[in-house]
Amino acid sequence: VRALMDELYDYFVNSTLPAHVRIALACCLNMCGAVHCSDIAILGIHRTAPKADHSRVPNVCEIPSAVASCPTGAIRGDMKNKTVTVNDEKCMY
Repeated sequence: VRALMDELYDYFVNSTLPAHVRIALACCLNMCGAVHCSDIAILGIHRTAPKADHSRVPNVCEIPSAVASCPTGAIRGDMKNKTVTVNDEKCMY
């Protein structure tokens, strides 16, 4: 996401585009980035099961929401350690 936005930054700051353009970038098929209502939509798809950075999960993630968002149930919460685990075999990526 960051690399793409860095590449497009100058077009939006310098107003070099011919009209107002709405670009959305989503990282999964859940379309949480309003991809369906944008002029240009980019969908990133995981090729491998995502890895959890266990040192950051408690600070940046709501564990129940992360567990609920997995359509195959591959993400499990580990409330004792305040992190998540990913079952690679159940993961659809």
